[in-house]
Amino acid sequence: MSSLPRKQLILTMAGVMLAMFLSSLDQTVVGTAMPRIISDLGGFAHYTWITTAYIITSAVTIPITGKLIDMFGRKPFYIGGLVIFVLASVLCGLAASMLQIIIFRGIQGIGAGVMMAIAFTVIGDLFPPAERGKYQGYMSSMFGLSSIIGPPLGGFITDAFSWHWVFFINVPLGALVIILLLLFFPHIKPDNLKHKVDYPGLATLVLCVVPAMLALSWGGAEYPWRSPEIIGLFIFAAAMLMLFIFIESRSPEPIIPLSLFKNGIVTMSEVVIFITGMGMFGGIIFIPLFFQGVMGASAAQSGSFLTPMMLGIVFGGFISGQLLARAGGHYRLQGTVGIAIMAFGLFLLSRMTGETSSGTAVFNIVVTGFGLGITMPVYVIAIQNAVPYQMLGVATSSGAFVRSLGGSVGLAVFGSIMNNRFGVELATRVPDAVKTAIGPEQLRALANNPEAMFNPEAQARLQSLIEGLGPQGDTLARQTITALRQSLEAAMSEVFAIAVIVVLVGLIVSLFVKEIPLRKQYVMTNLPPEPREK
Repeated sequence: MSSLPRKQLILTMAGVMLAMFLSSLDQTVVGTAMPRIISDLGGFAHYTWITTAYIITSAVTIPITGKLIDMFGRKPFYIGGLVIFVLASVLCGLAASMLQIIIFRGIQGIGAGVMMAIAFTVIGDLFPPAERGKYQGYMSSMFGLSSIIGPPLGGFITDAFSWHWVFFINVPLGALVIILLLLFFPHIKPDNLKHKVDYPGLATLVLCVVPAMLALSWGGAEYPWRSPEIIGLFIFAAAMLMLFIFIESRSPEPIIPLSLFKNGIVTMSEVVIFITGMGMFGGIIFIPLFFQGVMGASAAQSGSFLTPMMLGIVFGGFISGQLLARAGGHYRLQGTVGIAIMAFGLFLLSRMTGETSSGTAVFNIVVTGFGLGITMPVYVIAIQNAVPYQMLGVATSSGAFVRSLGGSVGLAVFGSIMNNRFGVELATRVPDAVKTAIGPEQLRALANNPEAMFNPEAQARLQSLIEGLGPQGDTLARQTITALRQSLEAAMSEVFAIAVIVVLVGLIVSLFVKEIPLRKQYVMTNLPPEPREK
């Protein structure tokens, strides 16, 4: 355990856990409010971008931060990340258009990326691998607590005040965390050597990740997949990836050391993290949309449906952490079991309809959360256990990076699937009389921004428009609203079903992750030897 005085250790952990609480609270609160945000600001086709912008910038920031904190220490970057996060929260709350909120969420993601990269690295600084499981479990409990509080809180704030306040609530808590870490967070720096930042590697990493994510998000939504814009972005991203690998192979202090991936445990663990990240973010982010759009729940009600999932995550994470600490650290078995449970939960979600009972929905969500909770701490600990202390920051952040990258890919792919399937279904389900009356342009506008599913005022306007078509207007209005909900139901079912397939691929890969005993003390220099696979 750390040699810090007990009081400082407790207050340091309190600050780190509160920072994790702040970051995850923001994600869960905003997730519940997103349907109302797109209803207010418009742009259903850009639904995922409020989250995607956040994930892209945090994904790019995480590996850069991981390297910089290994070079220059943890504390200044941690405080800086918190300040960026809080200021960006204020800007998000003041946003007056979809473009503004997407930009400000991107800035907020930079601060969150810094915080995420450091949080789990600090656990590695303070505790040896054999003890990290239970402390990772405590961190997961903070994530779970904020996730339990966040959805109903976000729903309440959105319904009682406005969605703007789901961002403003970050300010007082963020200020408290900044003060706490300024006073008690230790100055942790792995060595006292002078370092040189790999600026070419940093630039090419950004120029690789961002265009790739833009292509994945715009493909099938803003532009056809075979359009010059999408193909050009993919080609540019691939060129930057090759240039990045070339630069990193020759840099004395690369942003992401390529030698890290010569370790089989690190490589296979990160493949699993990437794939499950796709399924996790790509599937779960759409749950509030399903409950509000398909089942007709309010923002507060849809938030309350997420609470069981977070309870499952907390319980699964706690059990996983304790087993890793006490049962010999059989992380491969735990990870595989967790992924299997998560896949089963997503399968159950894919079977839900607008007629699904609340009890069944809660059960399905709990199963998904429990599997996710078991899986989350496993592969981070496996990676930390396989690298020397001097690479702790970059190794830990690389795991967080590929999870965020997988999440970005999942959101982009599943968002495109949802938009395309929704448009196709709506075109076939809307009554012919309505299609003839409103015309193809207004039908496309309805598909791109079906706010009538989320906003009672918009629903009343749509009903008034259709009811004016004649004696059958009232019936046609009801049929159109039903068509909207059934179209979204079909789109959501397809999204969850594909998420199952993605997660099952991760399960297969998890079987090939090598397992070595968790170390009971720090190894400050060389990589640990890899014994024979169990």
